[in-house]
Amino acid sequence: LGIRDFCTKLGCPRVIVGLSGGIDSAVVAALAVRALGAAALTGVAMPSRHTSAESFQDVADLVRALGIRCLEIPIDDLADGFTTALGRGMSAQPSGLTIENFQARIRGTLLMGLANQENALVLNTGNKSEGAAGYCTLYGDAVGALGVLGDLTKDQVYAVAHALNAPVRVIPEHSITRAPSAELRPGQRDDDSLPPYPSLDPIVRLHVEQGLDRAALVAEGFDDALVTQVLTMIARSEFKRRQVPPAIVVSERAFGHGHRLPVVQRFREDA
Repeated sequence: LGIRDFCTKLGCPRVIVGLSGGIDSAVVAALAVRALGAAALTGVAMPSRHTSAESFQDVADLVRALGIRCLEIPIDDLADGFTTALGRGMSAQPSGLTIENFQARIRGTLLMGLANQENALVLNTGNKSEGAAGYCTLYGDAVGALGVLGDLTKDQVYAVAHALNAPVRVIPEHSITRAPSAELRPGQRDDDSLPPYPSLDPIVRLHVEQGLDRAALVAEGFDDALVTQVLTMIARSEFKRRQVPPAIVVSERAFGHGHRLPVVQRFREDA
């Protein structure tokens, strides 16, 4: 309903979703097909040298199951060009996070370019757990018109995936069982940068949706150091959340009007 209302009331019933082979983009694509029909959705696969053979297969299986159009636009040449250009400009070779974010921003630019070309809206695929931790690239995977999963923690995304697969499977089983990864560098996993989702998700929900502070979360049995890490991530990521698409609200309190912090701050709950 959220996807359908947003798109049809804007008079723009065509949508675009970047497909990675992961659970988030698969769920958004499946929801878009339910909301608007398969003909309204264009999937876009944008592989790089870090894209695994499993991801190619998961995208292909999803596209086949949903019956949607899918474009494939490799990004290695573009990423190499960005790296070379910046390296010449600053007389040093870019590395690490800079190169990773080049890939995300190139993908975001391609999605928005295709949206311009086809008079369509990009559906953002980021979830609430990633948004809480700031695990997104501004002007990259943070682009789009609507955040479909922005008010769902990662475990809730998996729950939606299982519901979408009943009675007929549309989301590949491997997309559900694989370890989440942005595939921006060799061997990358989300839990290299984040607490594992089973630890992160309940803290995000209790803090954002029920208002539990650090002391209350520790009293609930969560590790003190973990709670401090997560709440610090949430506080430091507010400036990113102010720049992401509006999310479909499905919880008691979503980021934005329901849970809003100063963009920058230097307060401590335990001070």
